[in-house]
Amino acid sequence: MRFRWLFVVLLAAGCTPPPEIRIGSKQQPESEILGEMATLLADSTGARAEHRRSLGGTRVLWNALVKGDIDAYPEYTGTISAEILVGSGVRTVEAIRTALAERGMGMSLPLGFNDTYAIGMRKDLAARLGVTRISDLQAHPELKFGFSSEFMNRADGWPGLRQRYQLPQQDVRGLNHDLAYAGLISGTLDATDLYSTDPKICRYDLRVLADDRGYFPAYQAVFVYRADLRQRAPAVVAAILRLENCISEAAMIDMNARVEEDKQPESQVAADFLSRELNLSLQPRLESRLGELGRHTREHIYLVSVSLAAAIVLAVPFGILAARWPIAGQGMLAAAGIIQTIPSLALLVFMIPFLGIGTKPAIAALFLYSLLPIAQNTYTGLQGIPGQIRESAAALGLPVGARLRLVELPLAASTILAGIKTAAVINVGTATLGGFIGAGGYGQVIFDGIPRGDYVGLIVWGAFPAALLALMVLGLFEVAERLVVPKGLRLTME
Repeated sequence: MRFRWLFVVLLAAGCTPPPEIRIGSKQQPESEILGEMATLLADSTGARAEHRRSLGGTRVLWNALVKGDIDAYPEYTGTISAEILVGSGVRTVEAIRTALAERGMGMSLPLGFNDTYAIGMRKDLAARLGVTRISDLQAHPELKFGFSSEFMNRADGWPGLRQRYQLPQQDVRGLNHDLAYAGLISGTLDATDLYSTDPKICRYDLRVLADDRGYFPAYQAVFVYRADLRQRAPAVVAAILRLENCISEAAMIDMNARVEEDKQPESQVAADFLSRELNLSLQPRLESRLGELGRHTREHIYLVSVSLAAAIVLAVPFGILAARWPIAGQGMLAAAGIIQTIPSLALLVFMIPFLGIGTKPAIAALFLYSLLPIAQNTYTGLQGIPGQIRESAAALGLPVGARLRLVELPLAASTILAGIKTAAVINVGTATLGGFIGAGGYGQVIFDGIPRGDYVGLIVWGAFPAALLALMVLGLFEVAERLVVPKGLRLTME
């Protein structure tokens, strides 16, 4: 009997499922390369690892880590001090690790390179103006600055830099980091924020201005992870920690260049580094363009269809109630209209603390944006029914529910379908922003392509399929209208 129980225990131990690990990364090639390294290392331990890439900036990733949507992600000590531990005054690696431990998080030792912020200009412009230090910018208030959107608002970004150096420039705008380089080259911008490991500094022959007042702290690359990961998957943590003191600044610049300039996949670059430095033979996670397109199409259709279906279930009754009780109905329509004015990206980020990252906040945002056109068209369609028809239906003795089902909704069907069609097309376009928070879809291709300067790829494999899907949606609703709406009641002319 004892041997039988021992056999059962051993069998159960052998059937224990491997841990599921989610690695996050920011919307920049360097972070994605490091994320791929961690993902491949986690795979090597037998874990089921997923890389949730291009998840926006620090706050998005930190909130995802706290909520448990990801287990680890690459970060920088200066960013942790200024953005996550803001106001604590901690700067050293050990002090940061202690402060994170109090918040239920672990942190690796530095990976070996310092990717500090810097301010850069074209060399010809800097030479003509005699600018070599950040303090030299004080004498040129006419210069136009363009900084990454995150740098514009960070505690260690533009506000503090302007105060430390008393910079007088007023023409300062926030934009995508990689688009700022294009602005420098074209002359529409005169200075921008740089990362010291960015290969574009050499490619565009930029001058890095000396931080003569020591504003920027050290930005040692590290991995931040949930403390419970040590209990759930100790082998994974041990594997990721093998990267400590392993990546030099020159090696990181070279890997960034292979991704940004040579257009090599991050997974291939990461696997090559791990093979060379850690003697690990790991299979990179590569996917064909067609396979990637199919996956993103399925993800995009899922986001649109689920959010649209939920909106129809709620918005059509809202529209009916608005038509029955106009005063209360106008309040409901006004509330839906207010939601419609909120910028879509802001709404997505707002939902992260409540719903995490991924498909849930994206579906919720798309659902909210779908309410107004469907409810408004339902209300308009019902209000537009002539009074004589309503009176005739009542004279026939039809109860209220039967009048709505048999007379009013069929008469308003064409207008209601037009509202649903409008919401569907809006959703197809807005769903691309889901790539910012790891919801997938065509937006993932677009957000991946911008940092790499792969504008042809993001148009061909991201923007164009989204436009094609919108056209297909329009065609499907034309067919639906012919099937659902009687021929004599259609808005379109035969």
